[in-house]
Amino acid sequence: MPSGKRILLIISGGIAAYKSLELIRRLQDRGAAVRCVMTAAAQEFITPLAAASLSGDKVYTELFSLTDESEMGHIRLSREADLLVVAPATADLMARMAGGLANDLATTVLLASDKPILLAPAMNRQMWANQATAANVATLRARGIRMVGPDAGDLACGEVGAGRMAEVPDIVAAIEQLLGPGRLSGLRALVTSGPTYEPIDPVRFIGNRSSGRQGHAIAAALARHGAATVLVSGPTHEPDPAGVALVRVETAQEMLAACEAALPVDAAICAAAVADWRVQSPANAKIKKEGGAPTLRFAANPDILATLAAAGARRPRLVVGFAAETENVVANARDKRQRKGCDWLLANDVSPERGVFGGPRNTIHLVTDSGVEDWPTLEKTEVAERLAARIAAHFAA
Repeated sequence: MPSGKRILLIISGGIAAYKSLELIRRLQDRGAAVRCVMTAAAQEFITPLAAASLSGDKVYTELFSLTDESEMGHIRLSREADLLVVAPATADLMARMAGGLANDLATTVLLASDKPILLAPAMNRQMWANQATAANVATLRARGIRMVGPDAGDLACGEVGAGRMAEVPDIVAAIEQLLGPGRLSGLRALVTSGPTYEPIDPVRFIGNRSSGRQGHAIAAALARHGAATVLVSGPTHEPDPAGVALVRVETAQEMLAACEAALPVDAAICAAAVADWRVQSPANAKIKKEGGAPTLRFAANPDILATLAAAGARRPRLVVGFAAETENVVANARDKRQRKGCDWLLANDVSPERGVFGGPRNTIHLVTDSGVEDWPTLEKTEVAERLAARIAAHFAA
């Protein structure tokens, strides 16, 4: 519940800005203190006086205000809140957030914040469906930023479709969920993500096509729901998830060592695509092509999933693995779960035509001792949320 919490409400320039006034009232009814930041465009729709009258606090509008900077600088604005809410969040503001810009007070506060951020997008349906907006949304979600809406229906522009800002009760419910105790509070989680790089010589390595997007999304979801989360990641370009302890590694042996150092944990989710083999004796100097194709001798890499599942007294209470398959997906996954000794196994088809490696979507089959759950094709962030909810239900049982 938001009672006693401090919320910084950032109002950007959309017709839905009028709903932010009702949002202030509803939050105050629940005991929250609300302070407002308004963009220049927002002031074309509602006045700072209206927001100040309802919030009972000064409304901040200018980045370069000497008075504001002496009384309440943009760093303090971001740090003294328990939660930052952007409602409405326009396509323009989300694009600037995704790009890391800080060219007005709103974006500067958002960039300087170390607190959770909730966006309530609002825009024309074509703007919401545009590939640029979709990419920005994916980037922001990967950074741990939460969103509520948008809803589908009649839009202010006269068109019908997705893009309408979520209703105020739905935004309040999302705020209450973020500020309340997380479903995984008190639990420790370990997540592996990305590929491993096994060196051939100082400049060459054996790797795979894993982007780390799914593993990073899972770590972010677990952290959002209150779990103390350690993310052990191979090389990836994915942004660091908010609220996790990140350990960077390159090889399978380094990944195993980092996982063992993180124990004990309640849940281990092995989403990394770990190389099965490594070069037995990597060259100390770059191998020259003039000598002809080299002969490489391979050694088996440690099986991280099986090792954690057989860790004895240090075994996590729940061990979850992934099975990246290109054929007989469920049958192979059933066999793998038995061989590895893990509790759950998430199987997916990574055939090139599926676009899973590096792509935004995934189709999961959850294999447990109770059977197989076939999940629909979802955004990887949605897969992560569903898995986090499933883990929470498991520990609550």
